Amino acid sequence: MILKKGVMVTIIKGKKLKVNEINFLKKYKPWGVILFSRNINNIDQAKKLTFSIRKIFNDPNYPILIDQEGGRVNRLKKIISFDNLTAEFFGKKFSKNHLEFKIFFKLFIDKTSFLLKSIGVNINTMPVLDLKIKGSSNVIGDRSYSNDPEIVSKIGDICIDFFRQNSIGTVIKHIPGHGLAKVDSHHYTPIVNKKINYLLKKDFLPFKKKKAFFAMTAHIIFNNIDKTNTVTHSKKIIKLIRKKIGFKNILISDDLSMKSLKGKLKDNTINSFKAGCNLALHCNGNMREMEIIANNSPFINNFIIKKTSQFYKILS
Repeated sequence: MILKKGVMVTIIKGKKLKVNEINFLKKYKPWGVILFSRNINNIDQAKKLTFSIRKIFNDPNYPILIDQEGGRVNRLKKIISFDNLTAEFFGKKFSKNHLEFKIFFKLFIDKTSFLLKSIGVNINTMPVLDLKIKGSSNVIGDRSYSNDPEIVSKIGDICIDFFRQNSIGTVIKHIPGHGLAKVDSHHYTPIVNKKINYLLKKDFLPFKKKKAFFAMTAHIIFNNIDKTNTVTHSKKIIKLIRKKIGFKNILISDDLSMKSLKGKLKDNTINSFKAGCNLALHCNGNMREMEIIANNSPFINNFIIKKTSQFYKILS
């Protein structure tokens, strides 16, 4: 494994690396790169792109991530349609017929894994473990398996296991729960007023003791735990994630360019790490912003090295 300098996950703008992006990757050595639809035209092109990224690091296992949930979050839409295969679809299958659910879900994950490995991606940022709550923002909506935390938790475990069988890492999100948000955290800061005892039995429950290698934070304020800070910037809530929810692996911030985070990007980066995030995610491809995050990110530490090495062991 090649030790990397910057504890960030970054993006590139197009379907192949530009000179300034190559220089950025060589200089700052981010922990990983995440791909979006704009990076993918077909399998051959995407495979060349991921190969060119890994060549810079001389690391065949270098982490390359993608949001490939199915349904409306389909970064492979130029290759295949998963429009009807939403989390909600699978949640309903689970409730009606467990055997039919497992057959359909296994086929879905096997096919997704095959495509991801075909283009050189080794981490998928799913499952979404947020609850589907009536009256909440549609940013989650049919991306949720159910409004029942036990069902979401069980499907989450199956999802993580099926992807691991296919040598793909997973990212549970948006820890400790985005379902109660009444506004979209891409644009506004959601504030949740529920008491902690309620949250532990409901929204937080699906995330408990999950075996995913990675988790992504929610840019949400839980008023009765920390009135000031979103989860990404809250020492109190990240301590809760570690102790009460029991997540022991790598914690990634949600995108630091999202409007839910107020203040300067430099401060938002520093405060994410101070609160306890292990990696900072940045997704808009703005080179100036990428450099701000890189210059304010700490060096990789022994915890990240250990956990990344554990992830590398499932890759084949």
